[in-house]
Amino acid sequence: MPHAGILDPVFVSPDSDEIVSYSRCGDSAIWTGHYLAAQAYRYKVTKSPEALDNIKGALHGIRILFDVTGNDTLARCAFPEDAWYAADVLSEESEHGFHHGVVDGAKWLYVGHVSRDQWVGIYFGLTAAWNLVEDAAVRAAVRWLAVRGANSLLKRNWILLDPDGRFSTTFWGRADQQLMILKLVRRLDEDHFSWDYRWMSTTMAAEGIIPISAEVTSPYSSYFKFNLDHVTFYGLLTSGDNSYVSGSYRKAWNILRNTTDDHQNAFFDVIAHAIDGPDAGRDQGIRDMLQAWLKRPSRNTWVDLRSEVPLCDHDRACAPIAVQQRVTTDFLWQRSPFQVLGGGYGTIETAGIDYILPYWMARYHGILND
Repeated sequence: MPHAGILDPVFVSPDSDEIVSYSRCGDSAIWTGHYLAAQAYRYKVTKSPEALDNIKGALHGIRILFDVTGNDTLARCAFPEDAWYAADVLSEESEHGFHHGVVDGAKWLYVGHVSRDQWVGIYFGLTAAWNLVEDAAVRAAVRWLAVRGANSLLKRNWILLDPDGRFSTTFWGRADQQLMILKLVRRLDEDHFSWDYRWMSTTMAAEGIIPISAEVTSPYSSYFKFNLDHVTFYGLLTSGDNSYVSGSYRKAWNILRNTTDDHQNAFFDVIAHAIDGPDAGRDQGIRDMLQAWLKRPSRNTWVDLRSEVPLCDHDRACAPIAVQQRVTTDFLWQRSPFQVLGGGYGTIETAGIDYILPYWMARYHGILND
């Protein structure tokens, strides 16, 4: 976290410890949100002062992502104009475009064309922090950031543009994600958001079934969508609603889980534990998968399993690949377990959030003892 947001270091060679740049800036917001959730669970389990400092650091990073745009929308990532790795990041993220901003009086750059992924990841982290961390300063920061972002989305009718007028993203057609955001801020500021959430949940909760039903018809492509879906329902189904609203959420959730429950995905499964309660077979699988994760390379080495596993397409395994064999990536659980080909040159190191997040969630829920 060179400037309070998650970035992945780039090394001069696969066997070197010399950092020459940073990478994966375009998804810094989503993984900073996931990191915040991981540290919130860690703090709830251990009361570690280090975890509390990490929570405050992540919240500071999220504050920067709002501040730098100058209009309370979200940046994908941000860094000072004079950051020594700036040119590499801007080149890598050229398709998203970059813009100038100011943070605490200093000149910064930020990557635009923000997606719903980034917003959902941030609000997942804010939801976990609010649920788990009782520190007054943390709760004040969570309330301020979450309300700030929700007001920005409502003001723009859930449609976001970049400063140059280019369309960035919209939440139209994703009632589930809108409601996940509103449900959190309703809890933080009932006077201002209760009506919005009550009206939208009553009239639109059932609409969340539609995009989930469409997504599960294509379980192998754009697999990251399932990560967004799981963290969305984490926000929707881990606190109360009336029976009609919660029943609509649960129908969509059940459709989702009917597709992903056999994907051998530790993160999805621990969210299922949080929503549905214990299941001996599933919870043992979580333990096994976290052990297997520890056998994975920490850098983006190239993986080609086409000659090692049965294929049901030229680039798809017939069954979920063992966790320790899967392609290297930034966050394992958002990549298809059927993907047989991928990775890089072994020079980019993962932040490891795909281990610490399900690990501390599993500790909290009693799936793991240590």
